[in-house]
Amino acid sequence: MLKFLTENWILKIVSLVFALVLWFFVIGERRVEVGYTVPLELVNVPEGLMVANEVPNLVDIRLNGPRTLLMNLSPADISISVDLTDLKPGLTSFKRLEERLNIPSGLKVTRLSPSFVDVKLERIRGKKVPVEVVLRGEPAEGYTLAGYDIVPQKVVIEGAESEIKDVSQVLTEPVDIEGIRESFTLIVPLDYQGRYTQLKEDRTVEIQVHVVALAPEPEQPPENETSGLSEEKRENTSLEKGE
Repeated sequence: MLKFLTENWILKIVSLVFALVLWFFVIGERRVEVGYTVPLELVNVPEGLMVANEVPNLVDIRLNGPRTLLMNLSPADISISVDLTDLKPGLTSFKRLEERLNIPSGLKVTRLSPSFVDVKLERIRGKKVPVEVVLRGEPAEGYTLAGYDIVPQKVVIEGAESEIKDVSQVLTEPVDIEGIRESFTLIVPLDYQGRYTQLKEDRTVEIQVHVVALAPEPEQPPENETSGLSEEKRENTSLEKGE
């Protein structure tokens, strides 16, 4: 028995190593299925146009392939890009996204969600609209709001053509004037959140609020004194007539 084990031992070791390598190769080449979540990129948006609809930025996929290949595959190595070169304004549907998937050869896509995307392109437009100040509260008793000045009085909104046509003004964040007794100047942020439009440059405005004191009302004589004076006047009139 010992002679059998020691005879041609080099050949036996080589055979064992070869068998192990073959076993690992067979196990490693077993096909498996793995799921990934990968980014969806829109590239080459035409100049003067913008995407004006909701497009998913992530896609769920399942890949089938050799186990060794999938074990070494990272989600960072997978991407889907949709090329918008030369597209015109309007809605375009991109189907069969799996054909746009960047994956190593030897792998097969078994599931992809969503399997297509719709991309709506619109022209970018700009529009100048007035700023409306939002005031909250009232000045202290005996004072009144005389007005306010805004710098700048108008700001530019930029974005999707279909949305920008409905924008008529931009509001400020509320300015508290509760209980104030004097004028003041304040830098106030603009409160604007468009879906496919945004403020082009100005994000704040300077507001000068003018407050003045009310003039005191003239004092009225007491009612009894007024009555006494009237009676005295009537008595003097009667005496004059009697003479």
